[in-house]
Amino acid sequence: MRRMKNFMLQRASLCIFLSSVPYNTVMNKLKSYIIKGIIFVLIVGAISHFVYEWSGENYFLGFFFPVNESTWEHMKLCFFPMLFYSLYMNGKVKEDYPCVTSALLFSILLSTCLIPVIFYTYSGILGRNFLILDIAAFAASVLLAFYAIYRFTLSCKLSSYTTLLMLLVLAVAVCFFIFTYHPLSIGIFMNPAEINVQHLNI
Repeated sequence: MRRMKNFMLQRASLCIFLSSVPYNTVMNKLKSYIIKGIIFVLIVGAISHFVYEWSGENYFLGFFFPVNESTWEHMKLCFFPMLFYSLYMNGKVKEDYPCVTSALLFSILLSTCLIPVIFYTYSGILGRNFLILDIAAFAASVLLAFYAIYRFTLSCKLSSYTTLLMLLVLAVAVCFFIFTYHPLSIGIFMNPAEINVQHLNI
């Protein structure tokens, strides 16, 4: 009887261990892609700032990379690297985490919108912008976006909004394509340095 009890305990322990392996593997897989994504977007986003100039101001590349120093153009530093990595990550982890699609779409929008929010908040308080703080704003936007990916992938709270989020991402992409070479005459499309000069002249 004791042997049978020990045998059953061993079998139960083995089942518990085996059942935990796939979960841990999947969790590590998600975290791995999150970390890779942070590194990818930070590096590609930073390099993106110079691509248009390096290309000799190539017209086509201007749709995807900043063509001037405006806040609007700097939002591309997050949007397109996040978009391209999201397409890659979605294909890799969607089977294990069906809710990752909505989380990725939301985070593309989040990181893009955080750029102007953080920029105008700190520059409004300090009265001007600083390069080091601009870089910090970009990094913070990326980190918060990937944190959101992790949280919403696990919670699935955005899964019912997938179609809406997809349409919003598409709309933002279209806006980038249109306003790259046909910007509106408002502050977000202007070089912050030019805005400061205008204020000083006033």
